[in-house]
Amino acid sequence: MKKWVSLFLALSLALVLAACGTSSSDKSQGSSSKETTLTVGASAVPHAEILKQAIPLLKKQGINLKIVTFQDYILPNKALASKQLDANYFQHIPYLESQNKQFGYNFVNAGGIHIEPIGVYSKKYKKLSDLPDGAHILMSNSVADHGRLLSLLENAGLIKLKAGIDKTKATLKDVAENPKHLKFDANYDAALLPKIYQNGEGDAVLINSNYALQAGLNPMKDAIALEDKNSPYVNVIAVRKGDENKPAIKALVEVLHSKEIQNWIIKKYGGAVVPVTQ
Repeated sequence: MKKWVSLFLALSLALVLAACGTSSSDKSQGSSSKETTLTVGASAVPHAEILKQAIPLLKKQGINLKIVTFQDYILPNKALASKQLDANYFQHIPYLESQNKQFGYNFVNAGGIHIEPIGVYSKKYKKLSDLPDGAHILMSNSVADHGRLLSLLENAGLIKLKAGIDKTKATLKDVAENPKHLKFDANYDAALLPKIYQNGEGDAVLINSNYALQAGLNPMKDAIALEDKNSPYVNVIAVRKGDENKPAIKALVEVLHSKEIQNWIIKKYGGAVVPVTQ
């Protein structure tokens, strides 16, 4: 009889300990479930810098923002497609659309955040009108950027594009008039263009503002011509289709649209990066 009582007590104690262990584990899991980690890929400048300002604001909402920086325009979308990221923030809408078409991605725009006016830089000339006949123009090999580059030159009166085309999709083949016989070389990685400019190569170099800023250039002062603020090339938070309505993604966009973040962008970049709320 004593043996059965001892066995009963031992089993009862084991069950109590097991129950306590389960309760502790459940409580821990319940606590962690209240926090959300949001992983966003971004170009180092200005995108990652802007995202860093959102960290404390999102933290108040129980969202831990993790930022992964990239140095090119290809890997952030590959990482998003493979679900290594929840979102990325580096590309404008025409580039997003071209990547969807080229690689079969199913990405959507969760919200526009800012515009980076693209600029023309030159070590040899102080204004576009000074460019000589046959000037050598160096530009990005990203075809999605060619329309904005060519539109900038058209607005400056240097070239004329074919009538009736969608200028956001224009390519070098769409140049209808080139009175100064400008020579275009579009064989450069966008990230290398600031260094090429610093080396004095070409007569003019067209550089994306994120790479210009990262290289220590001030687009407002160093560019001899700059795209205006009405550019359709809004940089967006891109996500896989269906994720745009997730609470954490919506919270991220709302925070980036906040006055606090917008005012920081204006103060930090002095017009080289223009906030939007699209």
